[in-house]
Amino acid sequence: MKHRRKKLTLMDIASMVVVGIFALACTMPFVYVFCVSFMPYTEYLENPLKVIPSKIDFTAYEQMLDYELIKTGYAVTLFTTIVGTTLSVFLLVISAYPLSKKRLRGHKFFMGMVLFTMFFNGGMISNYILVRGLGIQNTVWALILPGCISGFNLILMKNFVQMTIPESLEEAAKIDGANDLQILFKVVAPLLKPAIATMVVFSAVNYWNNYFSAMMYVSDRKLWPLMLVLRELVVEDTSAVSPVTQMLTSQNRSHPFTLKMAAIVITVLPILVVYPFMQKYFVQGVSLGSVKE
Repeated sequence: MKHRRKKLTLMDIASMVVVGIFALACTMPFVYVFCVSFMPYTEYLENPLKVIPSKIDFTAYEQMLDYELIKTGYAVTLFTTIVGTTLSVFLLVISAYPLSKKRLRGHKFFMGMVLFTMFFNGGMISNYILVRGLGIQNTVWALILPGCISGFNLILMKNFVQMTIPESLEEAAKIDGANDLQILFKVVAPLLKPAIATMVVFSAVNYWNNYFSAMMYVSDRKLWPLMLVLRELVVEDTSAVSPVTQMLTSQNRSHPFTLKMAAIVITVLPILVVYPFMQKYFVQGVSLGSVKE
């Protein structure tokens, strides 16, 4: 059978043009920052709107990677992202599975408590007092534990379990002699790969971009995550005296503007590289977990 080609209507063309313009508007800032970071500052001054540099200069990256806070920031961010994401996904799986069972005693009460946290919280001061009371202030655990589990992610995972795992599959596993933990980790968890991948993306992006927790709970600069280092680099007042100002304005350094562009690329590039590989699971997990029968 011959397949007829679908004719493009005026609405289709208009939609593609609008989406193309929107996509270009979203990507151009990233492209501009990336290109300017390789451009000598004198060339940038000649034409600030120039995108393609005539000469590629890696000096800003060499100097930025030699900055001590960037090194420690990368170590802290990688640790908090890996450990926090692993712990967050583990807690989501072991919490969402029992909550997906309506035969669980107090099911409605527990779900009401989860929903309550989505609308109300204790606020900044109570969170600070809690972190200080737990004795994790000024440690990396203050960057991991407070935001380890989200009510929204928990509900998303619960709905995914309800829609994906049939009761007959669990009953068959019980007949074969499996207990609840074996059913969860050997039967249910392998079928939750799209949802787990979605939660990994959510948690990893959240931990990688988190800087506010460090501003509140961490005073030791060696424990600053990468995004807080970037914030200080980008918004630092060069008229004030501080370690980052001394770094930006010291002799034999690239111009502070070029250094800031290189710092932005260094901090956001890893998460931008990883995200496309997780996108197919991300879309599938959101579409399945966000619909309730």
